[in-house]
Amino acid sequence: MPSTHSIAAEPAAKPSRKVGQDQVATLRFWGVRGSTPTVDKATLRYGGNTPCVEMTTPGGSRIILDCGTGLRMLGRHLEAAQEDEKHEPHIFVTHYHWDHIQGIPFFSPLYAEQNRFHFYSFRSEYLGAGSLKRVFEAQMAHPYFPVDLSAMSAKREFTEVSGGDQICVPGARVTARWLHHPQGCLGFRFETPAGIIVYATDNEPGDPKLDKSLRDLAEGADIFINDAQFTPEQLATTRKGWGHSSWVEGVKIAKEVGVKNLVLFHHDPDTTDKTVDSLLHDARDKFENVWAAAEGMMMTLGGNDVDVVLPTTREGQRREAHFRARVTGLTDAGRTFEEETVISDLTLHGALIYLDHSPKLQSELEVLLDNPGIDGSSNSPLRLRGYVVRIEAHDEKDRTAVGIVFTE
Repeated sequence: MPSTHSIAAEPAAKPSRKVGQDQVATLRFWGVRGSTPTVDKATLRYGGNTPCVEMTTPGGSRIILDCGTGLRMLGRHLEAAQEDEKHEPHIFVTHYHWDHIQGIPFFSPLYAEQNRFHFYSFRSEYLGAGSLKRVFEAQMAHPYFPVDLSAMSAKREFTEVSGGDQICVPGARVTARWLHHPQGCLGFRFETPAGIIVYATDNEPGDPKLDKSLRDLAEGADIFINDAQFTPEQLATTRKGWGHSSWVEGVKIAKEVGVKNLVLFHHDPDTTDKTVDSLLHDARDKFENVWAAAEGMMMTLGGNDVDVVLPTTREGQRREAHFRARVTGLTDAGRTFEEETVISDLTLHGALIYLDHSPKLQSELEVLLDNPGIDGSSNSPLRLRGYVVRIEAHDEKDRTAVGIVFTE
């Protein structure tokens, strides 16, 4: 199994290892929720936008996976580039349910005439020929949207694909497979010089033929992005037949077909960040290299490695302090550690901690913080839990700087 490294920086396309750009592929997650976007505090850390993932192939070609509300944020990012820059991405739409297309009318690059977009999806039995083009038209028809399709001046090309089809785009050979989801859904396998990336959102186990299709798609993948919307208990009872999966099934597939990194995706809108943390913890007990998709997260594939970077936001006013603390957690290798340290960089939302150990990104730390009380009186220590969002080398040899966000 290739090693998996966690680096700490703001998301960037540059890998941390010395691998040529023509041998590197990157993923950036712009939307990771399923069904409907969320804006409540309990889902802010992983993010509330619906599915949209940006891939950059070796050589620099851009691929966009699904067009949920995360697409609007990607559009703003692209807009920030030079005004005369031409964008010509390849956009793969897995299916036509609302959470996978609702970002299209709000994707600003579609309104710039210098851009060209290549769309790929299947012919729906409900929509007939030109299904995706008809989705565009319907979304922007009166009375659902204030301007019609003619406002989109970018060039658009539509290609119909089906399960079993293979397509070549710059930097990747793409294979499509049918997945088990109401009204149909496609999963995509991208074979690149850097490795194999599989995007298989919205699938439910239980159909033998389509279960095999999913395993064929995922076989040997370096990164396998898989639906994990429901808990195993929900999937067996109240959510059976809704077209989604759980972390248990993702881990099972990863083990069976030699997946190297599993990404839990399409989080339920009613699943809080703390619950996602718990599901991730359970999954890592069964399979080491599991990640929970989060908005802004980047994965860089190349040189037989996968680097993962989480967005680092510093909320609240920083306070210089010197609190003695005992920190407990898991190392990147999965071993329990406990050590004494001093926290000198603290906010209401998180802290920067210097440790002798290197914990795993997206793991939980327990922090027992000395509580001196008032006028030097001694109180019971504060027990805090934190979620690791940053890991980087420290100036002191053999020490690690660890950024955490407090979860309770």
